[in-house]
Amino acid sequence: MSLLFSDCLNEIFEYLENDNISLHSCLLVNRLWCEVSVRILWRNIWNYNNRTYNTLISCLPNESKEILSKNGIIISTSKFPIFNYASFCKILSINRVHHKIEQLLKNQRYSQDKINLVIQEIFKMFAKQISSLKQLDISLTSSWQSNFIFCLGAKDCLENLTKLYCRSSIDQLSQICHNISLLDILVDSYISNGLSDFISVQKNLKYFVITLSCYDLTDNELTNIIPSLMIKLPNTLIKLDLNGRQQHYISLSLVANFSNLQELVLSFGYRECFEDFEKLQYANFPKLQILKIEKACPRYKFLINFLENNGNNLKEIYIGDIRRGCSDNSLNLAIAKFCSNLRKLSTGIKINELETLKIIFNSCQNLESINIWCGGEFLREKDALDTVVKYSQNVRKLILYNQSDLQFKLLSKQQLETFFINWANHKPQKSLSLMVVNYDTSNLDTNDMINNYSELGVIKEFHAIVQSHFVWTEMYNNFL
Repeated sequence: MSLLFSDCLNEIFEYLENDNISLHSCLLVNRLWCEVSVRILWRNIWNYNNRTYNTLISCLPNESKEILSKNGIIISTSKFPIFNYASFCKILSINRVHHKIEQLLKNQRYSQDKINLVIQEIFKMFAKQISSLKQLDISLTSSWQSNFIFCLGAKDCLENLTKLYCRSSIDQLSQICHNISLLDILVDSYISNGLSDFISVQKNLKYFVITLSCYDLTDNELTNIIPSLMIKLPNTLIKLDLNGRQQHYISLSLVANFSNLQELVLSFGYRECFEDFEKLQYANFPKLQILKIEKACPRYKFLINFLENNGNNLKEIYIGDIRRGCSDNSLNLAIAKFCSNLRKLSTGIKINELETLKIIFNSCQNLESINIWCGGEFLREKDALDTVVKYSQNVRKLILYNQSDLQFKLLSKQQLETFFINWANHKPQKSLSLMVVNYDTSNLDTNDMINNYSELGVIKEFHAIVQSHFVWTEMYNNFL
């Protein structure tokens, strides 16, 4: 009966996986609740605070503590923790744990050599105690990382791994991991001979991300190597994310092979990197729902043909950094014409093309979230807000991003309040989440006003962010 009750609690607590506050409350009920909830809490320690990492250090075995003590590193704990927390880990990022431990010990004035020793002992503990990982990030380069991976593989705790973030130099997992569903590869100065084999043995690969960040490999080398990797990818792939950065070139002709794609992300630094998008313009992706062009843009006529062929199924479109030329009225009109089922949109509209925004709202009446690029040659903030109020049907999330290199002041408090008043009368009435990016809000005291309209249900959330360049931050993506 006790085991049955424990299993029931575990099923219930699984629904709280992303609710740390509730899980922490469960710890205090009784021992059984504590034993069940602590395993879920410690499944992923990526974003925890310094106290958590102090606890992790205190879990080190006596052998490790003796090594640290001989090197003048004092572990400030009077007794071993109640649980062996490291053994609960299912999601491990070497990068983040490394960074968090380093940050913690630097604050305690330890030298880098001593910090590295602590980190080494932490990962030795992980290698010995983790029984089965689900997600692993090993994209950090380090002298001891290969040995750590070997130890994990030797004890079979990588057999059930489903998500892997790694560098292209990885060369020792193809005999162990066959069930990867998400593979995120950072191409560095070396691409191992075993990487192609590793990709080919995956039975359940659904999400593939590749980022070219190295300047040591020539464009000719990359042009030869990358296709050899992509031809190993299964046709069952549902997300493909190609990040070329700078002038690195990734052939797009092979993308047409993945007819089951639901999400396609293309991020290249220059339009020249899209030189073979012409071969993709008439490709058919009947399941495609998300299209992201994050930096430079293909030639508009090719992209418009692509939207004509695939736009009807699209739910989300992100047209990239318009400082790189990713803004054109013909493209926006094509979005309105061919993508009537959109839920989310990010695009730039010139100051003399306000009518196009109205057309988009009239054509895409299911639009729930929109990011409008403002400032300079693009729409004025007041015009954007007025158009959203008058013409949007179902928008409930709005981002105004100022494209100017200068941080312009946000609309006056009076103008902003006028928008909130008008939104309160919007039909159908929906609470609005508003984010403004790259504005100087230092002289704009809106706290009382935001609180008042939040209480009235007009505003759900409001964020003002100052940054010099647009990035697809986690906060932005979560908001959108």
